[in-house]
Amino acid sequence: MRRKIVVGNWKMNNTITESAALATAIVGELGAGFSGCEVGIAPTFIALQEAGSIIEGSAVQLVAQNCHYENDGAFTGEVSARMVKAAGCSYVIIGHSERRQFFGETNATVNLRVKKALSEGLKVILCVGETLGERESGIMASVVTTQVREGLAGVSDITEIVVAYEPVWAIGTGKTASSAQAEEVHLLIRTTIAELYGQKAASHLRIQYGGSVKPSNAVELFAMPNIDGGLIGGAALNAADFVAIIRAAS
Repeated sequence: MRRKIVVGNWKMNNTITESAALATAIVGELGAGFSGCEVGIAPTFIALQEAGSIIEGSAVQLVAQNCHYENDGAFTGEVSARMVKAAGCSYVIIGHSERRQFFGETNATVNLRVKKALSEGLKVILCVGETLGERESGIMASVVTTQVREGLAGVSDITEIVVAYEPVWAIGTGKTASSAQAEEVHLLIRTTIAELYGQKAASHLRIQYGGSVKPSNAVELFAMPNIDGGLIGGAALNAADFVAIIRAAS
């Protein structure tokens, strides 16, 4: 049985003080001794250590929103995998659609980041997903499977990998893929992983859904056989909503 995983991606929201307050509220809402599913929060880089100090000892893990593929150097504005590891992160999100759309991420640079993060002892949440135009053009399957294959190129062991399927057309738009639509793509991803790594590895891989998950639709989405939790955006900025989604996964 795959253990579900719910991660809140706070994106570019919350000051350090606001992040501390949200982390405190989530830990309080979740309560002591929670073990229903794996939980993480991804604050901005400047709030990682403050949020990390608050969630220390709780069921909540610290997640970075991105990392660079070099250890250090002249890369103004970037943060390396070893830096976020040193800040206390267990996971790093790589290849989020917003990184691809606004900051020029490609399958090749995503792959470099994946390999660097793994080499530094971080677990990786690899994001894949199609735009509305790609879905309507009938190339969704090709886009998603290519992102999976090229994002994991040269990675021999996927034990520390989680894949997050995020239909770009359903991120921050209020639109949500139906549970059947989401399940279809999750199964496609698992089938692709089976082709690359074998059926056993595919059966153990966790695949999150990301795309306007809310307390009102989380139960139905998470009931699908190949959906193993969520990468949560907007709803993760409200402690009660985020914890309701966590409990839906539990």
